[in-house]
Amino acid sequence: MNLAKANVYVSENTVSDGEKPVFHVTPPVGWMNDPNGFSEYGGKIHLFYQFHPYGTQWGPMHWGHVTSKDMLNWKNEPIALAPDQEYDRDGCFSGTALETGGTHVLAYTGVVRGTGRNGTQVEFQNQCLAVGDGTTYEKKGLILRGEQLPDGFSRNDFRDPKIWEEDGVYYLIAGSRGEKGHGQILLFSGRELTKWSYESVLADSIGIGGGMWECPDFFPFGGKHMLICSPQEMRAQKYEFHNGYQSIYFLGEYDRERHEFKKGEPRSLDYGLDFYAAQTTALSDGRRVLIGWMKSWQNDFTPPDRKWNGMMTLPRELELKGDTLIQKPVRELERYRKNKVSYEREEISERKSLSGIRGRVIDLTVEITGGDFREFTIDVANNDAYTTSYTYDRVKRLLETDRTYSGLNCDVVCQRKMRVEEKEGRLKLRFVMDRDSVEMFVNNGEQVSSTVICTPQEADGIVFSCDGRAEVNITKYDIVF
Repeated sequence: MNLAKANVYVSENTVSDGEKPVFHVTPPVGWMNDPNGFSEYGGKIHLFYQFHPYGTQWGPMHWGHVTSKDMLNWKNEPIALAPDQEYDRDGCFSGTALETGGTHVLAYTGVVRGTGRNGTQVEFQNQCLAVGDGTTYEKKGLILRGEQLPDGFSRNDFRDPKIWEEDGVYYLIAGSRGEKGHGQILLFSGRELTKWSYESVLADSIGIGGGMWECPDFFPFGGKHMLICSPQEMRAQKYEFHNGYQSIYFLGEYDRERHEFKKGEPRSLDYGLDFYAAQTTALSDGRRVLIGWMKSWQNDFTPPDRKWNGMMTLPRELELKGDTLIQKPVRELERYRKNKVSYEREEISERKSLSGIRGRVIDLTVEITGGDFREFTIDVANNDAYTTSYTYDRVKRLLETDRTYSGLNCDVVCQRKMRVEEKEGRLKLRFVMDRDSVEMFVNNGEQVSSTVICTPQEADGIVFSCDGRAEVNITKYDIVF
């Protein structure tokens, strides 16, 4: 009944496309957070997500569902999961999807709240399974209970399963918390999806920081293995790990026989104001693609009259060059680029707008090629009342995002600095904008910054300013669907 009720509610209350971003995944109505079950099945890309259809704040978690052929045009599908069983009555939390035996299998965390021995509220988290055909899904029950964990591991913080198969053996990782409160990733194996054996602590936060480690992902990548996770309450270190609820990755060597991962140093996946819970999938064409929730738990500033809340990032293709992770917008975006406007070796001094360089649904590249200056600023979503600024301090090698004047009416984090490096005397910045967001890719994807704005759409100006003289190459495309 919960599933049918939710689907009816969504069909009767879906927000019109004109009120939302053009090519980013958003909920049809209500609240969205973590991406789930990012996968390829039946000739389509499937993306599920944490979904509360009945309000614009977090609530009892369902699994929303969209599909796409190109990761840009997304179709809403029926809700896949609702909290309607005894083992998941308080929420269907995050998880994964994979194809096996010709079916589409969803693994998720079922949540049940109750009263502990001392009368306090306790939350029990267990791993569950559902099987479907790409449109509808049938729950199969619990597959891994917290009671199966070794002593010293939390039964209350045990969630977000990621499953894959290797040589006839299934593997499952899940986020957890150790007895001292530190975050960790647990590894299990099984010949069947319903029977699991504990193998090891694949990684933990000791010496790194952060409490509970959420939304883990683990895969071979560029001759190494990569572990992605999202620690809660991770302390900032200079220009790294500023979000508190942070998404990080590790590169390292994995000993499959011993189930040991020798990880390197933690690195930030994104340097923007809004990014969490990243998840990847391996496409049949060989690409590894990442998507994240473009929001931060502490930065919720949805306008009071808006009936939807939350969006996903643009899917990003991942590459490894040496030990540097490269993230680029999926190449399919280029099919929708129209109305090219470009300037070569344009001189910027003081403040300058350029004919044809404006818009809110655009792909804009600005390459600073030389000049004599200390600070260079790009203002986007700009008019006399609003702006979001990106300022490059050439002496300090810092790039600052500032959305203070983007239309906010509440107190949230507005500024963030990241260290950047010129490449042979050049700094290349690519801005992909979609009405309510700005994703900036630095030096062909060596760093990324994702930021949400709530600026009226008529503020579509782009202004360049400089405290000296800068020489730049600029190319802008409208993104048209």
